Amino acid sequence: MERRTIDPRPDWQQIVEEQGLIYPLTRHPDNSLRPYWDESAYYAFTLDEVEALELVVEELHRMCLAAAEHIVTEGRFADLGITDPRVAQAVAEAWRRRTELPSVYGRFDLRYDGTGPAKLLEYNADTPTSLVEAASPQWFWMEDRFPGADQWNSLHERLVAAWKKQAVLLPPGSPLCFAHSSADELGEDLMTVAYLKETAEQAGLDTDWISMEEIGWDPLSERFVDNQLRFIRSCFKLYPWEWLASDRFGDHVLDTLDNGGGTGSTLWIEPAWKMLLSNKALLAILWELYPGHPNLLPSYLDGPRDLATTTGYVAKPLLGREGAGVTVHEPAPVTPATSRDELCCYQQLAPLPAFEGNHVVLGAWVVEDESAGLGIRESSGLITDEYARFLPHVIL
Repeated sequence: MERRTIDPRPDWQQIVEEQGLIYPLTRHPDNSLRPYWDESAYYAFTLDEVEALELVVEELHRMCLAAAEHIVTEGRFADLGITDPRVAQAVAEAWRRRTELPSVYGRFDLRYDGTGPAKLLEYNADTPTSLVEAASPQWFWMEDRFPGADQWNSLHERLVAAWKKQAVLLPPGSPLCFAHSSADELGEDLMTVAYLKETAEQAGLDTDWISMEEIGWDPLSERFVDNQLRFIRSCFKLYPWEWLASDRFGDHVLDTLDNGGGTGSTLWIEPAWKMLLSNKALLAILWELYPGHPNLLPSYLDGPRDLATTTGYVAKPLLGREGAGVTVHEPAPVTPATSRDELCCYQQLAPLPAFEGNHVVLGAWVVEDESAGLGIRESSGLITDEYARFLPHVIL
């Protein structure tokens, strides 16, 4: 794994915008615009590295599914902050009927520097973004810059194949709606949903488009409807389940939840059992089930324990995006460990590797149950936040 500098293509911004990346620049707190898509450098991997990482990702995914089974079997929903019995029941039922429910994709965030085992930082399994840039612009960048080279990237074809395979699980006779929140000012969610809608259409599915705010509730038929009062039978939503189950329509979501085979109800994609994998408590449960695993970091729910005085730790809220609420704590031998008031996962501090001063995290994608691609983000600090940059990669 090497970071190499390269001259950007002269018209890079126009090129990536035409390929679906609608925000190639990021506005920073000083009001300056700086590249989000950054092709002034790239990362080079060997084929052996990528093949080894693919095996790690698929093993981690299997371990996460085993952890989900453990949570449901042992009734450990409270550890995830799921205290509403109706939500817990819905998640458990969705898990038990998971073979009947479409589930498309997820993204593992990994710490890796090319010299040791990759370490799991978190699993974004419900509403992962940075998909478009990983699937499309970086592939075309490689074809422009390194014709004949390869890339860890089969995202597009795997997504199309997944929709084709799962089409039989969708309710017949109605389109699959694709929804995002209109409150998304940046356009990241809109871009991601538009791309997934495109892959579904290439798989032959009938699709439609709606914002979450346009979804209505018809009290007469007791169904979710679109802005033309048409019944929404199935819907892919880039909208976290913890919001969907707790907002003012949350009771209706649970009342009409299609966990497989229901009539007059709505099938939501991703399914409700993804709440088990998108929660940071998963990290602590994984460490409990697989202590000492080379691809895991010590993680706890009841406080940092000895991490506070030995390695340091990172406190992560159980739910959150773009590094919100994450705090980094260096080891402090004379300072007693303290826990935050909100529910957190306390994970061993494993500083992101720095390449030429840039802190790097690997985003490894899973489509259905198979490894599907890689996206790389760089940040100036140890937390990968909304100001991170996306860099392409190539296998040389």
